[in-house]
Amino acid sequence: MDGTFDDEGQPSFTIDEYLDEIEERELEADLVLGGDEGKECTYNKGYMKRQAIFSCITCTPDGNAGVCTACSLSCHDGHQIVELWTKRNFRCDCGNSKFGEFYCKISPSKDIENVENSYNHNFKGLYCTCSRPYPDPDAEEQIEMIQCCLCEDWFHEEHLGLESSDEIPRDEEGEPLYEDFICKACSEVCFFLKLYPEVILAAGKQPNAPVQVSKDKGILEDKPSTCRSEKPLGDASYDSPKIDEAQTSVDSGSISNVKGLPQDGSCNSSTALNKCTEGTSLHVNCLLGVNIVAASPVTNSKPIFLSKNWRDALCKCNTCLEYYNQKRIAFLLDKDDSIVEYEKMAKQKREEKLQQQESAELSLFNKLGHVEKVEILKGIEEMKDGLRNFLESTDTSKPITAADVHQFFDDIKNKRRRLE
Repeated sequence: MDGTFDDEGQPSFTIDEYLDEIEERELEADLVLGGDEGKECTYNKGYMKRQAIFSCITCTPDGNAGVCTACSLSCHDGHQIVELWTKRNFRCDCGNSKFGEFYCKISPSKDIENVENSYNHNFKGLYCTCSRPYPDPDAEEQIEMIQCCLCEDWFHEEHLGLESSDEIPRDEEGEPLYEDFICKACSEVCFFLKLYPEVILAAGKQPNAPVQVSKDKGILEDKPSTCRSEKPLGDASYDSPKIDEAQTSVDSGSISNVKGLPQDGSCNSSTALNKCTEGTSLHVNCLLGVNIVAASPVTNSKPIFLSKNWRDALCKCNTCLEYYNQKRIAFLLDKDDSIVEYEKMAKQKREEKLQQQESAELSLFNKLGHVEKVEILKGIEEMKDGLRNFLESTDTSKPITAADVHQFFDDIKNKRRRLE
């Protein structure tokens, strides 16, 4: 359709563009909310793996609480709300001790505090190392930010700790080639990722295929292993590979001079791959051949950009599991923790919801009598004909204003009244 809407000072666009924009906004909302329609407080679901969270600056200006979608709509309507996108392992705080005398309208019986919840300056509406709000009222142009998959803070490209934004893996059209990003501060904890084959690191154009390289070359495969280990996982008689801390040197995320690990850090040792539990991905021997628990702290680290399915490559030996738990990053082993999986789930819920709506509408229509069905179909045809005539009668050199649209619907209503 060629018609456009254009109130004074407003950009004009076609009706098709308008409908596409509505669809896009609805999809974007569903992706953020994870399919949550905001009808029930999520408190009773406990610490959810991932959910949309909001901060109410009106009630908790210190940024030490977060509420679910339903509470943001029902309990904090009209308040100053900060949308935090999603947070992992979070439980709704609405109405607990942090809100004083304010009680949750949906689920009033809650613990005094959710001790496992984590908070950062995002809950105050601030982001990045520069602690600026988004949108930034002082910025001439709002620049898109990147979220760290560990601390879940958001960062401006110029504050990532890179020499140039050209270091961010993108394709020729500027689209990101990485699945996950780990900020400079968090990369100190995840230094061990740089010990893996470079295939898990996004650098330049990356293939869409999962991580899959021959074991003959000492690189991880995205396939379940069928080899048999000498000792089962957790056997107390099995000693995990140990390294002398004095022989360990960490420099910008690399470890050198470690027994069993090639000097180039490529982890091509076949012994690091030949012991695993049959039919599972739980390895007994460390894939890295390095005791990362005993490794020295990392300094002068850089942010890490990770390629698709990088989580599948992570070692699950006893020593590495100890490190993950010690640093509270065991969620990295859970593929469902990723935003990619969260959005995939949201899309599935959206499709199911649309199918249910379509089915309900069809069911309702089929229950109507013959006269009612004819009236509905007749009304649809009148609307289509009226809209077509309206667009054909307009001057295509001039924009269609909101007043024109309101007049169109008024004419439809008046026509129906005359017929009645």
